[in-house]
Amino acid sequence: MIEMFRRYYFPAVTFLLLLLTLGAFSDNLFTDVGQPSNGDPKFIVHGLVCGAWMILLFVQTGLIGVRNTKLHRKLGLGAIAIAIGVTLSTVWLFIAAWKGWAAMSPEVKANRFLLPGYTVFIAFALIYRRRPIWHKRLMFTGTLFMLDPVLARVYDPFVVPLFMTDWAEPQIERAFLPWFFCTWLAFFLSLAVYDIATLRRIHGITLLASLWFGLVWIIAFTTEGQPW
Repeated sequence: MIEMFRRYYFPAVTFLLLLLTLGAFSDNLFTDVGQPSNGDPKFIVHGLVCGAWMILLFVQTGLIGVRNTKLHRKLGLGAIAIAIGVTLSTVWLFIAAWKGWAAMSPEVKANRFLLPGYTVFIAFALIYRRRPIWHKRLMFTGTLFMLDPVLARVYDPFVVPLFMTDWAEPQIERAFLPWFFCTWLAFFLSLAVYDIATLRRIHGITLLASLWFGLVWIIAFTTEGQPW
């Protein structure tokens, strides 16, 4: 049982991340391809590299699952370029939308801190690519830092129709943040469970990522409306 958990956990959770991403941006991809953002270079570039990152993450974990480490290492070279693209394209969006710290909502402000978390964790994942226990946790938790737009966009078109069909609009709005944070935290919690099952302890990377995630949101909410 533990061996199956060890082998299939990362392919399963990265596949879920990929499905959530496709669902969140299904309007751009399938149902509303004529929307203005689909003609904006900064959104096109950002969407392409972020989509490529999620696909590659799933493929890479699958390759490890079937023990094809040779191809995994070859594709890892592309991960470097894609990760740089994710960081730079996100910075491009941040600059384009900049209106000052005081004007930012906690969610927007948190993303400004989570992006460096993604960049640092992925950089160290590449540095420690020959230490699998560290590498896969750094890659996964780094990716989790960038999950905000996916979870935010999947709520109305999928979560609400599936689970809240009889709810009034105020109830749906109040339920968003609990659903948002519980879903996001569930990924961190699942990794902690995986750690305990396979290592009999929570790995330091899992703890560090969880602490950074919590600290970022504390900063975001406690500095709301402040000019920094």
